[in-house]
Amino acid sequence: MRNEHHPRLTHPRNYYVGAAILILIGLVIGLGLSASLDSHRSAPFQRSAQATSPAALSAPESPFVAVVDRALPAVVYVEVKKKEGGADGDDPQDELFRRFFGEGGRHPRVTPSSGSGFIIDGEGHVLTNNHVVRDANDISVTLNDRRTFKAKVVGSDPETDVAVIKIEGDNLPTLPLGDSDHLRVGDWAIAIGNPLGQLRGSVTVGIISAQGRSDLNIWGGTPTFQDFIQTDASINFGNSGGPLVNIHGEAIGINTAINTSGQGIGFAIPINLAKHVADQLLASGKVQRAFLGVQLAELTPELAEGFGLAVQSGILVQQVMPGTPADRAGFHRNDVIVEFNGQAVTDVPKFRLRVADTKVGSRVPVVVLRDGKRQTLGVTLTERTDAAMASGSPSQEGGGDTEAPLGGIKVRALTDDERRQAKVDAGVLVTEVEDGSAADEAGLQAGDIVEQVGGRPIESPAVFSRMLRDAKSSKRHAALLVQSNGQSRFVALRLED
Repeated sequence: MRNEHHPRLTHPRNYYVGAAILILIGLVIGLGLSASLDSHRSAPFQRSAQATSPAALSAPESPFVAVVDRALPAVVYVEVKKKEGGADGDDPQDELFRRFFGEGGRHPRVTPSSGSGFIIDGEGHVLTNNHVVRDANDISVTLNDRRTFKAKVVGSDPETDVAVIKIEGDNLPTLPLGDSDHLRVGDWAIAIGNPLGQLRGSVTVGIISAQGRSDLNIWGGTPTFQDFIQTDASINFGNSGGPLVNIHGEAIGINTAINTSGQGIGFAIPINLAKHVADQLLASGKVQRAFLGVQLAELTPELAEGFGLAVQSGILVQQVMPGTPADRAGFHRNDVIVEFNGQAVTDVPKFRLRVADTKVGSRVPVVVLRDGKRQTLGVTLTERTDAAMASGSPSQEGGGDTEAPLGGIKVRALTDDERRQAKVDAGVLVTEVEDGSAADEAGLQAGDIVEQVGGRPIESPAVFSRMLRDAKSSKRHAALLVQSNGQSRFVALRLED
């Protein structure tokens, strides 16, 4: 019995031993397969990590780096000192100080200010703004390499706010000048300068936002001739006189003004205008400009309609100054100037610049529309001087009430004294303007003199009323020539039921 049961007692033990061996072999094989799979799985991850490592990345360089490398060395910091007061000063408080302290009792005040500029040639000429260096007693110019020089004013032009100063030095960096006549809205614009007088060598980037901006009131002195480039590149106080640069590292303007009530609105003088002025300042120390002798107005669609004109471009002659080139050439009030020296005329500011930049003494053809017909006038331009402007400026030139049924305006006939004082041959006096009426919206006021409607003189209030009715029946604006305080202007009066 014992022998029969022994095999049954030993068989389970052998079975478990064999099973354990098989399990152990399976574990070994499984671990090997797992290691193999992990190695294959990690290989792509390692390759991906290597491919995206910082060393493998090659980001393109900013295009503005090359622009700054080219332009920044020629941009300078302009520090200005002006003495004010003292024994020879014109301060109204000087007399009070002299009474108490004598002639030597008060020391002159030194008022510091600063701006920017840029070197345009190897001789050390620097372009900047007139308002940066105006009335300066001492000017210091510091380059980006920290060299500092004393500077002197070669010439300045308040009418464009351009100035040229000069330093003496060797190996001076220069900034090439671009062509502002071929700028496009949306082109890159880079402003370089010294904002706030402390952040020297600052660079800001934007685009050309607009061109041909005019009628701006500029802090530090409003220039007469304006054709500003508008940019959203950040410009601050201290940037004045610095360059506005294109993507090629060429100066396309002189940063001049900012809009303190808005963000991203800065203005620069076009470099072609600045170069034209600088060339004259370098040649003679002053700028010579031509003079025509007319007062002008934009030709709006409403005024064109009021005059019965089919054209939508050109400018209106409001007044011809007596004894001027325009007077001698035969210009008339209500002429529409459409061409000047072979170029189309589109707006008043550009026309003024074009006339001013024409060589003094030259004879140029001017095409006008008179009574709807083209006519060419030859005019010989003289120099624009203070005496010419004064002699050509107008001095006070340009019954019972009768209600005009249209436009919300009442007028009466002029007395002989009023006609002589205003130096007009015809017209009516505005006595009342209804609040909220078309005349009120057009800016008419009591005391204005309406001389013409649609280019035709007004002989009486009755004629004035009839002209307004005619304009209304034709479904067009009435083009009024209005004199206010001795100055004439055109007004487009809207006539509706």
